[in-house]
Amino acid sequence: MDLYLDHNTALHRLDPRAKLFGLLVAFALTLVFNHPGYVAAAVAAIVLAAGIGRCFVNLWRLRVIFVLLFLFSVVLWPLMLRGPTLVARLGPLSVTRESLLYGLAVGLRLDAMVAAGLVFLSTTRVEEFTSGLRRLGLPFPVSFAFSLAFRFVPTFAESAYTIIQAQKSRGLDLESGGLLTRLRRHVPLLIPAVICAIRNTDLLAMALESRGYGASGRRTDYLELRFRWRDALICLALTAALGVAMWWRLSGHGAVLPRL
Repeated sequence: MDLYLDHNTALHRLDPRAKLFGLLVAFALTLVFNHPGYVAAAVAAIVLAAGIGRCFVNLWRLRVIFVLLFLFSVVLWPLMLRGPTLVARLGPLSVTRESLLYGLAVGLRLDAMVAAGLVFLSTTRVEEFTSGLRRLGLPFPVSFAFSLAFRFVPTFAESAYTIIQAQKSRGLDLESGGLLTRLRRHVPLLIPAVICAIRNTDLLAMALESRGYGASGRRTDYLELRFRWRDALICLALTAALGVAMWWRLSGHGAVLPRL
């Protein structure tokens, strides 16, 4: 259930602070423009990063989410926004060229954000992420909370998957019937899943107390991070790209509607 892929690529060898900065820049670049052509360029850059980090396996695992995010955006946004160029009218609803392009851009934007997060999680260990946050000046409890979130989500998902498979082996039918029927059959599975989550949390709290968590303000790290020249060059290149993108948008380009 872990998203990290253990490969020796150029993206894996980067400092986690540089990768975190790249993730924030990727989010910002997708938010700067709302024209699908410009957002598609950001998507292409993220796909290129995924190829460098050999992360296509994780992207393929979430292919259904990518398709659903894109389709919901393309269908809903044209019905909620209005533009000057009318394309079609469906009774009281009207679809304009600008709203349709905006829906395409938002769909690509959501997919780009999810893909950028997957690339980051596929190339960065939890320990590296936590240590990078501490080196950036965040207090240790905050960094530790982030690391627990990354650790507990796969653990909780694995426990839920195990419970579902165990109940299926006992004859529970979760595939037949309509959507509401299948949802009702999943409700009893929430109880053991929640109990497992509470039990794991209690065990973690006892383990932290037994190891003296919070007893001393000074902490040392086993993992030593080094911000090398290549990390600095990448951060400078990303900063320059973001600056050019913001200047281009402020110049009146890359927008089909005057909004984010």
